[in-house]
Amino acid sequence: MELKEKKEYCSDDYWRLPEGERAELIHGQLYAMAPPGFLHQKLVMEISAAIHRFIKEKHGNCEVIPAPFAVNLDKEDKNWVEPDISVICDKEKITERGCVGAPDLIIEVVSPSTRKADYCTKYMLYAESGVKEYWIVDPKRQTTMIYRFMEDFAPVIYPFAAETESAVLPGLLVCIRKMLEG
Repeated sequence: MELKEKKEYCSDDYWRLPEGERAELIHGQLYAMAPPGFLHQKLVMEISAAIHRFIKEKHGNCEVIPAPFAVNLDKEDKNWVEPDISVICDKEKITERGCVGAPDLIIEVVSPSTRKADYCTKYMLYAESGVKEYWIVDPKRQTTMIYRFMEDFAPVIYPFAAETESAVLPGLLVCIRKMLEG
């Protein structure tokens, strides 16, 4: 849902939003963000924890950061998003304000209010901005759609019962069904 009347916004407008008001800036437009529900947050926590454990066990150099965390995807300052989970392997991209440049892996958990943005708007934005891998975790469909932009633009779709593996973090196996049962 657009937050303000139609006009072009930039990063200054994004950072001047009132305290506690969350929005994303996509192609110069501000979009309000509704608070996520329980299942959404459980999935974000479980997936983030699994990735964090994997990185620590493998002595990896990547950071896994759940929302809210601002990610600036362009030099024109017209795209600030808050992915549900960002995995950033180049720590020079991380600042106090957020991530400057594309994270290596972005995961979005679909909510009723974010379905169109996650599948369409953000797909294009992430593909164009240099994100290497994009996961769309959809509780309604019980699927995880994975785009490995560094290999192909066609997605691979996994049911929640299947183990999915990340190309950015080889060896990381995630089974959403097990996360929900545990």
